[in-house]
Amino acid sequence: MKPNRLLAGALGLAVAGLAALPAFAAGALEGTAEKQAVNITAIVMFVLFVTGTLGITYWAAKRTRSTRDFYAAGGAITGFQNGLAIAGDYMSAASFLGISALVYGSGFDGLIYSIGFLVGWPIIMFLMAERLRNLGRYTFADIVSFRLRQTPVRVMAASGTLVVVAFYLIAQMVGAGQLIKLLFGLDYLYAVMIVGVLMILYVMFGGMLATTWVQIVKAVLLLGGASFIAVMVMAAFDFDFSALFAKGVEVHPKHQAIMAPGTLVKDPVSTISLGLALMFGTAGLPHILMRFFTVADAKEARKSVFWATSFIGYFYILTFIIGFGAIVLVSTNPQYLDVKGGLLGGSNMAAIHLAHAVGGDAMLGFISAVAFATILAVVAGLTLAGATAVSHDLYASVFRRGRASDAQEMRVSKYATLVLGVVAIVLGIAFEKQNIAFMVGLAFAVAASANFPVLILSMYWRNLTTLGAVVGGFIGLTTAVGLTVLGPAIWVKILGYAQPIFPYDAPALFSMIAAFAACWVVSLLDRSTAVRDEIRRFDALYIRAQTGIGAEGAAAH
Repeated sequence: MKPNRLLAGALGLAVAGLAALPAFAAGALEGTAEKQAVNITAIVMFVLFVTGTLGITYWAAKRTRSTRDFYAAGGAITGFQNGLAIAGDYMSAASFLGISALVYGSGFDGLIYSIGFLVGWPIIMFLMAERLRNLGRYTFADIVSFRLRQTPVRVMAASGTLVVVAFYLIAQMVGAGQLIKLLFGLDYLYAVMIVGVLMILYVMFGGMLATTWVQIVKAVLLLGGASFIAVMVMAAFDFDFSALFAKGVEVHPKHQAIMAPGTLVKDPVSTISLGLALMFGTAGLPHILMRFFTVADAKEARKSVFWATSFIGYFYILTFIIGFGAIVLVSTNPQYLDVKGGLLGGSNMAAIHLAHAVGGDAMLGFISAVAFATILAVVAGLTLAGATAVSHDLYASVFRRGRASDAQEMRVSKYATLVLGVVAIVLGIAFEKQNIAFMVGLAFAVAASANFPVLILSMYWRNLTTLGAVVGGFIGLTTAVGLTVLGPAIWVKILGYAQPIFPYDAPALFSMIAAFAACWVVSLLDRSTAVRDEIRRFDALYIRAQTGIGAEGAAAH
């Protein structure tokens, strides 16, 4: 059967299957399960979104013929479109629901996540975007291996990518299942399987082109929905921020404390470590870095970051307004509270309940559908990044040593997509009862400790050697994972020990220092015969990074 015909059949089956799903008891995002009616409005809106995005995938499948089409959308995405897609990749359900919930619970301190996520973008814009586009083809391993030995560097880079993708995927899949149980009234198993099947379809058939446009559609919907909620909140206070904050201080149990730091992260080491993970983790996330290879040249790459930063910054301002709006309009309304005074469905439901408070059932349905669409779009980007690491970095470059044809590489990509999708579904089901709150933080810590140090040093430090990059990358990876396991999130909350061996939740301060130090020390001590050639090739890397000469679609400078 031809791929397009298969996709058309899958589209029909998916829509019919979604429309026919029965009602099931919903569970809360956290705490005990709660009976929840099926949200018909949300399901209808989500079916419309799925139908539209599968149509996009059908369109993209007919235009995806080469590895460059599959991995990088043929380099045909504009800076504005790519900026929206990057924002879509970045504005996950965790960002929308999680940060609103943090502001709802801790006030001012909730901004630490917003600011941490946001300030990573100037680093990417001024230090990385142009060089990424000029030096790479499909993955950040292309850049690191530009002047270093291919096999060990790509194995290390692919390992970092797959670990980040795995932790991020588990968090998104479990989040999807728990969220959809509550919002839609569907069973956890159905929710996880729907997300898994749809992400496989998006990536396997449409590649980067479909994934990009799914992200763009989702970003527009999320920005529109969040804007409406924020405007309605401000309208209730005659667009007076002072009145909103004053009322929030008045009704919140912590009162004036919510306008001061220290209620969420209590010690300086944890604050700095968390900030480093959020800032530099952004610059090491593989599904974000891949987006810079989808544009025509370095100029469009810079535009991408400008637009992405603008959209993301605007979005995080909205989450702050939404958080305070929930304090005022949701926490004071018994309709949204349980018998103990907590939010129905847990603290992550602050934004969802606020949507109902300002827009009724229609807005609740829309925001619920957008939250599900948000997870779908993010897992599609993650799956594509993981599949590309397997097919391009490991299969084509390491096992076949550059001798794989386009057709062979794309075939492996699609097999890898299918396997990753199945693994994501299985892990999502297996981790249903687990506390997976630490996994997104761990993904950022690994990205900041394993990917970012090696990537930035390969572009800016002449003396980095293959041995230094590989040892530093693996030390950053193992340190980040090891300290997280020994920290409070796993050692105490999951394994049940009384005291953690490592006292901080965020390991990035220590694992990043370990990675940079290992890269530096090992590179300076490296006496292998290839070192001189690797250092000499830095000049070629520097010229291409600055001018784009030799890169596909180089920009005039």
